[in-house]
Amino acid sequence: MDENANTNVNADATPKPKRFGKDLTEGSVPRHLISLAVPMLLANLLGTSYSLVDAIWIGRYVGKEAIGAVAVSFPVMFIFIGVAAGATIATTVLVSQFYGARNQAMLSKTIGTSFCLTIILGVVSAVGGILAAEKILAVLGTPDTVVPLAESYLKIMLLSLPVMFMHFLISSVLRGVGDTKTPLYFMLVGVTLNAILDPLMIIGIGPFPKMGLDGAAWASLICPIIGLVLLVGYLRRKGGALTTGVNFFSIDAGIAKLIAKIGFPSIIQQTSISFGIAAVTSIVNSFGAAAIAAFGVGGRIDAVAFLPAQSIGLAVSTISGQNIGAGRYDRIPLIFKWGIIMTSCITVSFAVIFLSIPEILMAPFMSEPDPEVIEIGRSYLRIAAPAISFFAVMFVSNGVINGAGHTFTTLIFTLIAVWGIRIPFATLLSRTSLGIKGVWVSYVIGFSFTMCISLLWYRSGRWKKAVVKHKVPDAVP
Repeated sequence: MDENANTNVNADATPKPKRFGKDLTEGSVPRHLISLAVPMLLANLLGTSYSLVDAIWIGRYVGKEAIGAVAVSFPVMFIFIGVAAGATIATTVLVSQFYGARNQAMLSKTIGTSFCLTIILGVVSAVGGILAAEKILAVLGTPDTVVPLAESYLKIMLLSLPVMFMHFLISSVLRGVGDTKTPLYFMLVGVTLNAILDPLMIIGIGPFPKMGLDGAAWASLICPIIGLVLLVGYLRRKGGALTTGVNFFSIDAGIAKLIAKIGFPSIIQQTSISFGIAAVTSIVNSFGAAAIAAFGVGGRIDAVAFLPAQSIGLAVSTISGQNIGAGRYDRIPLIFKWGIIMTSCITVSFAVIFLSIPEILMAPFMSEPDPEVIEIGRSYLRIAAPAISFFAVMFVSNGVINGAGHTFTTLIFTLIAVWGIRIPFATLLSRTSLGIKGVWVSYVIGFSFTMCISLLWYRSGRWKKAVVKHKVPDAVP
């Protein structure tokens, strides 16, 4: 393909390609949002539910130091999750726009090129992460009592990165064509297997030796591999436009440039958030083991509250991408409005729960109540409550902007919010009489700022400037 494909992608357009997936350029916007967001939300809830159950097993049968080890390892893994999410958001944007533009040839090239690049990125990330694991934990200021558990756990988790990256890629392709149900089904298989293996390998039941925290890590490696094999086998048997005519071992130069143009800012954005979490973890570490445990538990609980906003935001991005590819800019305000309505209603409910019963939410994660951990966790959840609504609104406006391909814009928003506001405020306020509560307050300040600038950018209409140019497609017969 001509390397100028990133400025004019219509030369390869097929007049009437075979349709598959779901056309989101017509019909009810609320219905489309629900049909896309609910399976994603359920898939994320399954993953988070497993994470919560995993934390409960670890907390009850391994101990407080193990919870701390997981809490310290989380921001490290989140960095690589950010790389995977950032890289594959470009695939979602391109797939959704080429799908909306009825451009089958470019769609096939996007899938094949993304496949190759994802494999390379996953392997490099795993090797680099394992080699640097010990130094990373030292930089985070991990307490000596936690280091041995954290290092072993983290290295095993890092082995799963190539598989995790492929899961992200396949989900991003399917999401781009409006299919969020298939990833949900296979997520259910993986989580079910994980839920069975986890206690067996942690406690040592039947043929399994007692492995403690490492058992949880090995279960988290084995089950996604099984899920990925089943998912790939299903897609190959299904055939169709997702696999037919796709060269999975070739990189198209023009598509690679587009992926880099859209994906690289998203990678930097996601990893900057991840490094921000790592920086916050380092600050929390200075307050001792109880603070680390409370931060780990609180973070797992509020992750559940963030999921609806993330799912609706991703749905907004996909629907916006298809409509922009089809030239249906008139539908974008409707997509934005319904995204705000839906995500706000859900997150306000979570905020009320956080304010009302934080102690009850934390109780399952401890074998015995620890007053210090509960007190710190209570302050975390109650202060974080308003930040959930700010995050929800921001995710919708960013969804439109990212769906249009302007990922560099949302990168700038994130860099300012995280490194210009959240980290400096966390560092400063934690040294005042607020203590560790200052860290939680910095989250509220950072999310409120990001929400405001994202809304202003959306209202300006500057996201309408084309990143990928499309010929408006003919009507589907």
